[in-house]
Amino acid sequence: MRPTIYGLGEPRGPDFRPAPPPPAWPPPAEPAPTTPYAATARQGWGRPVGVVALLLAAMLAGAAGGRLADAEPAPPRQSTAGPVSGPGDLSDIAARVQPSVVSIEVRSGSGRGTGSGFVFDRSGHVLTNAHVVDGGGDIGVVLSDRRRLDAELVGADHAQDLAVLKIDASDGPAPLAFGRSADVRVGDPVLALGSPLGLAGTVTGGIVSALSREVRLGDRGSRPALQTDASINPGNSGGPLVNTRGEVIGVNTAIATLGGGGGGGGSIGIGFAIPVDRAVDGAQRIIR
Repeated sequence: MRPTIYGLGEPRGPDFRPAPPPPAWPPPAEPAPTTPYAATARQGWGRPVGVVALLLAAMLAGAAGGRLADAEPAPPRQSTAGPVSGPGDLSDIAARVQPSVVSIEVRSGSGRGTGSGFVFDRSGHVLTNAHVVDGGGDIGVVLSDRRRLDAELVGADHAQDLAVLKIDASDGPAPLAFGRSADVRVGDPVLALGSPLGLAGTVTGGIVSALSREVRLGDRGSRPALQTDASINPGNSGGPLVNTRGEVIGVNTAIATLGGGGGGGGSIGIGFAIPVDRAVDGAQRIIR
């Protein structure tokens, strides 16, 4: 079937009225001035107008403007709750969060895998998904400045799909701040950060689409997850989902796809993140 192309052809229909023809060009010559003021008026405004008429028009315009100003409603009272974060602030949030987001490389006998993570605390712990580091092998963490650091697997909770790595704290960036699951609302703007398809330093934006979506995570059935339309693709797993204050509100972990299975179909605008309260509790248990 041929695609429909819009914007071509002549507009028709009962409500369509063609525009009037454009005025002739060049315009007809103006009649010669009949008052001694015409030349002065022409010099200032581009066409002959009497000075008295100009003054009268200005007075009428001023009076009308005064009446309009009097009828203008009072401006709305500004909120005292502080500035509201919006799309214009997201670039600042991304710049502040990105240094603490890492790419994770796993080399094993079965090949090479990639994922994402972020610095969890000042001790050099990095939080990611358990499925990112499945199979073990040589694990490396690549920072935003492209330095590659060796990482040790501290432990993993496959039921929660969480894992913690350890890097040298002196080489690691500052940890991210964490929000609270109770403060997250449907419609909140969010950013997803990570390395989808190996593209390190990728930032995508969207909103929180649902709060407690039952999703199969890990190896022990379904669990409540945040749903977002921020674009999440293979390789984003383990990266942070942050709000407009730069606080982590979830750990990106899964996507819905149309066929293909295994997430190979890419993002269709339905992604899932482990809620922050559960992620923090799980990471602390692994570290202990």
